[in-house]
Amino acid sequence: MTPAPAGTRLVLATHNLHKVRELRDILAPQLPGLDPDAVVGAKDLGAAEPVEDGVTFAENALIKARALAAATGLPAVADDSGLCVDVLGGAPGVFSARWSGRHGDDRGNLELLLAQLADVPARHRGAHFACAAALVTPAGLEVVEEGLMPGVLLTAPRGSGGFGYDPILQPAGETRSAAELSAEEKNAISHRGQAFRALAPHVVAALA
Repeated sequence: MTPAPAGTRLVLATHNLHKVRELRDILAPQLPGLDPDAVVGAKDLGAAEPVEDGVTFAENALIKARALAAATGLPAVADDSGLCVDVLGGAPGVFSARWSGRHGDDRGNLELLLAQLADVPARHRGAHFACAAALVTPAGLEVVEEGLMPGVLLTAPRGSGGFGYDPILQPAGETRSAAELSAEEKNAISHRGQAFRALAPHVVAALA
């Protein structure tokens, strides 16, 4: 593993560049005075990704944060999130990133889910994004906060922003998909935004 750059104080346990950017944007206003360069992603350090074999978002977030804190000796923040579809009993859930069989195949995941729901009428297309965000420190502190973004599933993708299932979830109270929202709009209402804003005070305390 590459040593953490001088001045690094917090590591985000993700190799997804979209998530690194999004999490930095969410955490920055909550961490006044923290240099953005002090927050790095696991990929920046060449950190291996642990096996996510938890059955809940919280378990998987803790698995990732624990592994990175142990490997780097730094406070580590991780999240696990996914799409939970009512008519599918909460699936894809923790399997959201590999629903089509290949981890991180956003297009394949989205297309398979749309095909599975092709005959489901609008009134039964309720769904929500869920997120668990975890902080683990080398001293043994562990905190988990969670957030939800409810909505309905569209029948076709809309928008070019966001990632994952964003193009097919229309958040409650919105006429646009999550992929049609600006980053600021999405962060203000998103499951991830809620979870990380709740976690931020604990991160501030850990870095004090």
